Amino acid sequence: MKKFFTLILAVLLSGSLTALFGQAKPKIVFTKTEHNYGSFKESDGIQTASFEFTNQGTVPLILNNVSASCGCTAPEWTRQPVPPGGKGIIKLAYNPAGRPGAFSKTATVQSNAETPMVVLTISGRVEERVRTIAELYPREIGELRAERNHISFPTIRQTETRTEQLELVNDTDKPISVGFRQLPPHIKASVQPQTIPAKGKGMLSVVYDAKAANMFGFASHRIYLSLNGSNDYKSSIGVSATIEEDFSVLSPAELANAPVARFSTTSYDFGEMKQGDKKEYTFELVNNGKRDLIIRNIRSSCGCTAVSPSKKVIAPGETAPIKVVFDSTGKKGRQSKTVTVITNDPKNSTTTLRISTNIT
Repeated sequence: MKKFFTLILAVLLSGSLTALFGQAKPKIVFTKTEHNYGSFKESDGIQTASFEFTNQGTVPLILNNVSASCGCTAPEWTRQPVPPGGKGIIKLAYNPAGRPGAFSKTATVQSNAETPMVVLTISGRVEERVRTIAELYPREIGELRAERNHISFPTIRQTETRTEQLELVNDTDKPISVGFRQLPPHIKASVQPQTIPAKGKGMLSVVYDAKAANMFGFASHRIYLSLNGSNDYKSSIGVSATIEEDFSVLSPAELANAPVARFSTTSYDFGEMKQGDKKEYTFELVNNGKRDLIIRNIRSSCGCTAVSPSKKVIAPGETAPIKVVFDSTGKKGRQSKTVTVITNDPKNSTTTLRISTNIT
């Protein structure tokens, strides 16, 4: 019986020791978990910080992964198992390109250590580098440069005249005289000074007369510059405007008796159609107001969509069909097009009609 109890005790002791050693884990200890680069220039390029660690455990340490919080931070780390008492290293490389100002980024270290996740932090401040003229003024207009090659008048009333400006830069070693080859009749343009000195700047002013344009809705044009007498069509600037009718001049009585535009539906799906086929649908526009409804403009989003209003002036209570024909030639897959209808309804002057189809 005594031998039996001795055997049981030995088995229990052996199992306890096995469990004890089986639960042993490595211990990862860093010399630091934060690094501040201080202030450095963007032109200095990638900055790298090293984080050394020691395995103070009794079994090998394995780094499973090091993941950075930002794509601007690239991690490298010791891939081989680190034995007890051994050392390893993690390097975090920060790319400051296009990232001026203060920053703070982290990297999460995952391992088989008793502390399975450790967060490392890098921080600092990037001094913005001096940008080149080409970067500050990326658009080329002949030999001149500008921030953009387009001037926009997002919303302008039909009775307004408005001015927008664009800075022009001469980055060459010779002066450039600026004239104009073609200007739409409702647009005036000037440059001061007319001759922009070498490495100098000038200001382009564009005056848009919406009343003289005599249209409604979105309009786009181009103005062509003549640089030192050149006729190069590449020296041009786009001009766009969205012209709206001026309803602010209407009296309360006029608003109460104004036309009211209502569509029975504003969307239609043709379903499936074969490539090359044409299909049509007729939208119905009703004037629910007390005065004539006038269609100021109709514009489709694609040349594949033809629009034919039956009339431009719709009497009170009258309905006017607007036929839309979609041509699927050269198209495939799901298609969605729009037709913009602009009227003199002061409360709802713009309506967007939508057609869709699936071309097989």
